[in-house]
This record gives sequence, C-alpha cells and structure tokens, in this order.
Amino acid sequence: MQNRPDVQPEIGWRPFQLNPEMPRAGMSREAYLAAKFGGADRAARIYETIRAAGAELGIPFRFDLIKRTPSTLDSHRLIRWATQEGLQDRVVEALFIAYFTQGADIGDADVLTRIAVENGMDPRVAGDRLRNDTDLDLVRQEDAMARSMGINGVPCFIIDRKYAVSGAQDVPVFHKVFDLALNETVPAPEMTDAD
Repeated sequence: MQNRPDVQPEIGWRPFQLNPEMPRAGMSREAYLAAKFGGADRAARIYETIRAAGAELGIPFRFDLIKRTPSTLDSHRLIRWATQEGLQDRVVEALFIAYFTQGADIGDADVLTRIAVENGMDPRVAGDRLRNDTDLDLVRQEDAMARSMGINGVPCFIIDRKYAVSGAQDVPVFHKVFDLALNETVPAPEMTDAD
C-alpha cells in the first residue's frame, strides 16, 4: 500500500479459523504441533522458514514463546467489536504482536480484555462481552460463509469483492490485482428506444 498511494482501500478483517475444531479452551502447543505437524521437530523446520522471512521484514516472530494454541473464536469476537468502534486495525495488530512475538494466549479473556483496553476499548464492555457468548454465533456463521466461498487458509485477501489473493504473496502480485480492479471497465448502460 505504501507503494501505491493511488489505491485508497477500505480494509476489513473477517473471521476465519485455521483450526475450527479447536476446543474453546485451546490446547497445549506440544499436543497441537504433534497433531498438525507430526511433532515439534518438523514444526520447528517450518516455523524457522517463517521466522527468517519475518526477520527480513522486521517482524520478530517468537514461536518458541507460544505455550498454548488458542481457539481464535474470542479473538474474532473482539475484532468484531473493535470494528464497531473504529479500532479494528489497532486491535488486529495488537493480537498479532501478542501471539506471534510474545506468545500470549489470545483465546484467554483476560489477555483479550488487556488488548482491548490498551487499544482504546472500554474494559467493562469488552470484559462483559467476553465472559458471555455475545456474537459467538455470528462469528461462526461468518467463518462458515468464508469456507463455503472456497477460502481454506490465511492470509486470503478479497479485493473489490471479486478477486482473491491467497497466501503470502510478493508485492507485485498485489499491484497487478489492484490494477485489474482499478482499470476494470464498467459497461455502459444499455440504450432503449426511449433514449
């Protein structure tokens, strides 16, 4: 986006869970890595590639600090409420930092309340909502809708509600899709005898 000031996007984050069957309480990182990757050694090799790519971009991934793999349902609920307050990007960034660089359990209500407060949300409202099931069904429905559209991983970017870019892609890929969306011709209205 920094390289394309002509593109003025409206950015919205939508719910999608990589692990929709994850228990609400999450699970130990060790058990998760065994189930998903066959063990910590294979996961370490995969995560090292991601860590190295992040380091090149100034992102200090610390997968070693993650002790618990969370259910992200409550994180998505928090993002939904942050959107209503115009704080969505701040809260999403804080969730990413908390989980990927600090190893925080972003499925824990206390952690999520802290993130909400640190990013300008009302602590009482966020805490109360997190302690009950406010918007839980809505988040699950949006997640299901994404799957029904064929989305099966993250990141997935939907541009102009027509074009999908899946996975971590290089900047030129996005520029091509931006150009496609910006230069798409809108068909002229059909003329009738009355015109």
